[in-house]
Amino acid sequence: MRNKRNSRGNKPHFGKIPSKGSYRVSRMSNSSQKERAGELSIHREGYGFVVMPDPDSSDIFVPARYIGDAMDGDIVEVRIFSSGGRRPEGRISKILERKKKLLIGRIERRHEKFWVISDDLKVRYRILIDASDLSSANDGDNVVVEITRYPAGDSPPKGIVKEVLGRRGEYKTEKLALIIRHSLPRSFPLSVEKEAERTCREIERSTLLESEDRANLLHLPFVTIDGENARDFDDAVYVERADGGYRLYVSIADVSLYVRPGSEVDQEAFRRGTSVYFPDQCIPMLPEILSNEKCSLNPDEPRATVTAELLVSNDGRVSREKFYRSLIKSRARMTYTDIRKILIDKDEQSIFKYGNLYRMISLMKDCHDSLRAARLARGSVDFDLPEADIVMGMDGGISSIVKAERHVGHMMIEEFMVVANEAVARFLTENERGCIYRVHQPPPPDKLKELSLFLYNLGYKFPFSKTVKAGHFASVIRAARGRPEERLVNHFILRSMAQAAYNSENLGHFGLASECYCHFTSPIRRYPDLEVHRLLTSAKRGIKSSRLISISETSSLNERRAMEAEREMTKLFSAFFMREKVGEEFDGIISHVTKFGFFVELMDFYVEGLVHITSLFDDQFYFDEKRMELVGKKRGSRLRIGDKVRIEVAGVDIPAREVNFELVALPV
Repeated sequence: MRNKRNSRGNKPHFGKIPSKGSYRVSRMSNSSQKERAGELSIHREGYGFVVMPDPDSSDIFVPARYIGDAMDGDIVEVRIFSSGGRRPEGRISKILERKKKLLIGRIERRHEKFWVISDDLKVRYRILIDASDLSSANDGDNVVVEITRYPAGDSPPKGIVKEVLGRRGEYKTEKLALIIRHSLPRSFPLSVEKEAERTCREIERSTLLESEDRANLLHLPFVTIDGENARDFDDAVYVERADGGYRLYVSIADVSLYVRPGSEVDQEAFRRGTSVYFPDQCIPMLPEILSNEKCSLNPDEPRATVTAELLVSNDGRVSREKFYRSLIKSRARMTYTDIRKILIDKDEQSIFKYGNLYRMISLMKDCHDSLRAARLARGSVDFDLPEADIVMGMDGGISSIVKAERHVGHMMIEEFMVVANEAVARFLTENERGCIYRVHQPPPPDKLKELSLFLYNLGYKFPFSKTVKAGHFASVIRAARGRPEERLVNHFILRSMAQAAYNSENLGHFGLASECYCHFTSPIRRYPDLEVHRLLTSAKRGIKSSRLISISETSSLNERRAMEAEREMTKLFSAFFMREKVGEEFDGIISHVTKFGFFVELMDFYVEGLVHITSLFDDQFYFDEKRMELVGKKRGSRLRIGDKVRIEVAGVDIPAREVNFELVALPV
């Protein structure tokens, strides 16, 4: 039976924890209810929470003075001394397992001693380094340090320098530090690359691509549609009229042909779990010979695929579905911009360039419209959260930061991928093949209550009920569209949601209002998709649930790690970009207001910075939580979401990834 601790995707899996003897967190006796065990998460302000492995148990608040020698991430025993408040409080009574082995920080020389000061504000200790363990590091260098002695009473932690990264605040140093901090791989083992090359040669010499069980679809004009800078192409699509509706072909790279279960390539892909995308670099899940060459659906090259053939009615229902191995040839490597120019701009040059595909592209748009209307009608939430598009110059520097476009080209492909994913999940479930589901649980009650109050203060009606449905969220998002607080409402709703995760049990997908969903369409860059391909193309039933549980849990953790790294890298690039503009003035829009200040989104660049309340000298401001605005006590000046302001770039903190503004003029 699937352990429900991970069914929500937001609690760590501890399993067996080594201590004096054998110990398992999930099997605590009733006699020890005052002492619990979990993972310590320390806030940058010094206090912490002990996160319980049981999702139905509240996390335990630990004041800073009761944390003792424990460090962020440690598995600890906490003694509860108060449980009558909003959440239980306790003190750390025992450290069961030290989790942090490596830290990143800068070398600092003080009174003939060398210390490493961590960039992570959750780390409260300086690490003592003997001069003989500096490994050529100089004062001010950023380094990777291995902890050899943990803090105990008055004795500070001690360590040795394992790697010198460079000078703090420099681009290469900060980027490398980020990659190491998030435990991302920097290269493939040589044996993995050699095995991938050997497998490609074996398949080229064999007849696997022309086998009888692989449908020949070379006559169909498939196209790939991706971003301008995409290098790996997982999916190709083709649409034709059929039975008064549409026949949609979604063909996905047959990565399982090249990556055999248990092989070195497979084990490395499992460890990585996903590709990680930075503005100037991709850390791929698979070696380049597979991700960019043999598995990538490059134009005019026959490629092995797994096809989902779906019959879609005019009202967006899938009436029939088939899945099979296939051989296709992409006719064109199109971009989202190409689709926009053809369908929206009616650009004659683009229409002429893709003239032989124009009718099919128009059918794709019609098919998309039907599918999208059906999905939204069932209550699916359609977030509109713009992302930063960091434009790199020819010299490798940052040319600009703009708001990423999202138009019909993106939406068309997204819709086709969603319907294919849903169809595959249904098929695997109905045929008892086993599946790695993409699950999304309903929001927890405390988050719903917080969201309901927030929306009420902004003038939106939102039901606070355990029976809340995805459609309620969708209605609010539609109502906020085009209003000053649109972005904030989208962000707040997203923050109230549970985090989507992978699971071997079908728990449904709340956000999509889908009873059954999985990831099938990106096996080049996501390990769960690769495993789903294996389940789909296998005739076996009842796949071992232990394997699916392991893949689900590990893939969920790897996905969160990648998302956090990508988010932090975007902040780092924004900080580097704005460092060159310190002292310059820009116009912007207030995007969010808090008790400590307000955030401004610039109009010239898609960059956000903070105006701290302590920098507002013209008046003494206080935060009106109900109206979500700052109000001046003396003059009654108001700073609210949507106000246009002029700011000066006051400073940039590269290690903290922070951009700080100062207000030049109050809104008129």
